[in-house]
Parts: sequence; C-alpha cells; structure tokens
Amino acid sequence: MKLNSTLFLAFLASAPFVTSCAAPQYKAALDEREQENRQLREERANLKGENRDLASQRESLETALAEANARLLEEPTQSSTQLKDLDDAGVGYGMRDGRMVISIPQELTFGAGKADLSDNGKKALKAVAKTLKGKYEGGEYWIEGHTDNDPISKSKFATNRDLSLARAMAVLHYLVNDGGIADGQCVVAGWGPYRPVAANSSSANKAKNRRVEIVVEMKK
Repeated sequence: MKLNSTLFLAFLASAPFVTSCAAPQYKAALDEREQENRQLREERANLKGENRDLASQRESLETALAEANARLLEEPTQSSTQLKDLDDAGVGYGMRDGRMVISIPQELTFGAGKADLSDNGKKALKAVAKTLKGKYEGGEYWIEGHTDNDPISKSKFATNRDLSLARAMAVLHYLVNDGGIADGQCVVAGWGPYRPVAANSSSANKAKNRRVEIVVEMKK
C-alpha cells in the first residue's frame, strides 16, 4: 500500500512536467493550422475576385462583339426597289463582309420556344425565296438560326442551340419544298446565343438576337 502511494505521488509530481512539455507542441500545431486556414481564406477571396473580373471581361467582350456585328451589317449595293419584296414582308437585310445577309426576326416566323413556322413566317419566306431566285440565283445559302441568351424553360428543346437549329431546319424545308430553292445550295447551322447582334441587356436587344439569317455566298 505504501508503494502504491509513493508511485501515485511520483506521477502527480511529474504531470506538470509532461503537460509543460506537450503544451508548446500543441500550440505550435494549432498556430500552423490557423496560418494554413488564413492562407486558404485569402486564396479563396482572391479567386472570387478573379472570377468577378473574368465575368466582367467576358460581358465586355460579348458586348463589343455584338456591337461589331451590328456595325458590319451595311446597306446593300442594290437599290431599295430591287429588294422591295423583302421590305414589304418585314424582312431585314444588309451586307456583312461582302455577303448579302437576309435577317428574319423570330417574332415574324416562330412562337416563343417553338420551331413551327407561322403563316406570317411563310409569307416572309415566300418573299425571301423570290429574292434568292431572282437576285442571287446560283449562290450558296447559309441558313443560320440564332437566339437570345435566356435559358430554355417552356419548350421541347433542351438548349437554345437545339432550338436555333430546329428553326433553321424549318426555314430550309420551306425554301426547298415551297420556295423552289435547291437543297444542295443550302447549308444549315444553329448558333444558339453565341452570335448576338446586340448585347442581351434589354428586351428590345434580345428581340434583335432572336432571328434566322440567310447568308448568301455567291460563286466566283
């Protein structure tokens, strides 16, 4: 019994020494961990700032691209009387990089989120087909669908690119089946929201981006 008491007293006497030796090690480990956490928090804050800067730069570039595309659409060399059918049908047109571009607004041709041609759309495409066969016969016709950047919601199409391609295909089918345009002269593409002519910053600008363009490439 006396021996056990002696050992217990010896343990109590050594405990402060053990604690005093271990405490600096624990403190050093905690300090190191806290420093790592501070560095991680700083890195996270820096990454958030970089993401904001990149998003701002992307928006600026998209706006600049849209403005550049809009400026590139110039008046055609033909007089307005030569393109009267397009004017009467409410179809836009102009020159871009030396090519004739016929621009058909979505509001004239398709319902929201749909790719079924409206009656007004068919009338517009009838005028387009007449113009292509009259002024641009023998050319190659790039039929390109475009949308704004609003996410797809109430539509059977999964993405804006799918929707834009379906609309371009609907225009192709009408021009070939009802307009007398040769299928082999046509190329179809769906660009979705990736080639805007105006910044998607307002309802009016988004309406400009929802369109089907027919780019005429004349053979040399």
